[in-house]
Amino acid sequence: MRYNQLGNSGLVVSELCLGAMTFGNKPSAFFQHDLDQAGSTALVKQAVDGGVNFIDTANVYSAGQSEEFVGQALRDLGIARDQIVIATKGMGPMGDGPNDSGYGRYHLLYQVDASLERLGLDHVDLYQIHGWDPIAPIEEGLRAMEDIVRSGRARYIGVSNWAAWQIAKALGIAEKRGWDKFISNQAFYAVSGRELEREIVPMMLSEGLGLMVWSPLVGGLLSGKYDFGEDGEVSGEGRRAKIDFPRADKLLARNAVAAMRPMAEARGVGVASIALAWLLHQPVTGSVIVGAKRADQLEQNLAASDIELTSEELAELDEVGKLDDEYPAWAIKAQNVRHGFRVTPRRSPS
Repeated sequence: MRYNQLGNSGLVVSELCLGAMTFGNKPSAFFQHDLDQAGSTALVKQAVDGGVNFIDTANVYSAGQSEEFVGQALRDLGIARDQIVIATKGMGPMGDGPNDSGYGRYHLLYQVDASLERLGLDHVDLYQIHGWDPIAPIEEGLRAMEDIVRSGRARYIGVSNWAAWQIAKALGIAEKRGWDKFISNQAFYAVSGRELEREIVPMMLSEGLGLMVWSPLVGGLLSGKYDFGEDGEVSGEGRRAKIDFPRADKLLARNAVAAMRPMAEARGVGVASIALAWLLHQPVTGSVIVGAKRADQLEQNLAASDIELTSEELAELDEVGKLDDEYPAWAIKAQNVRHGFRVTPRRSPS
């Protein structure tokens, strides 16, 4: 297992992060899973034994039960608090009331306390805003996050599922006010789902944010366990057969799996390991969140840390999922020509 600095912070995390969205069996409007405490604890032990020092959860996962199971697993396994990095998230709906969601001060300050109680901890290492709130002013949410850090309830803050301009605006506000800035962005990214590269990746590289990848296997599409028809129709058992999320180009996923399968077979690993390894080769990646319900799934995920893809393999996979330029990208490229020669900057813009 390798370890990365998360963004421009001093926080060092394993390049694979155990995602706890599968922990819990309580009815939930978010996702319904059936993993009990014993199964969750076993996965935490397997991940930690494999070198993982980073666990990500959220208040909405199994209606809070995921956080409860994570906290109990840490206690049952006797994992020292200073040897594990715990991240959770707040913003999503935790009730039916008018103030039961969003990043307004009322909701966030209540939810961080509720998360800490479920986890059985006095602080989390990373607290993240779990989405965009169209109601609350962004400055109100950022001030609430600043107070959470200053009170000692979180060491660092991050964000998830925001647009590039929203994150850039937040960073500017924090800079102006002298508040703590986001160190990370948790976002969807995969070899067959690379929309992130249009605006968000350049912004993150410029501003020094670390990427935490969610759904790196596109809801299982890149696991190799599904069969694809000629039109991209998917058949097989698994979560994707029940919930078509995240949104995906099925034909692109089929082509990516076809390209990765020989790479996997040559190494004696699953297709999922190659899909994760591709992400680990991307400069913007800080940590890839891997979820599992069984030990064999987690074993396959952890195997990605030992895979080195060749330059030829990386080029092949890059071509499979390569995006067409959208405006203004194509205009910028066309204008970055001097006297008929393309000029390569000596350094990346800062």
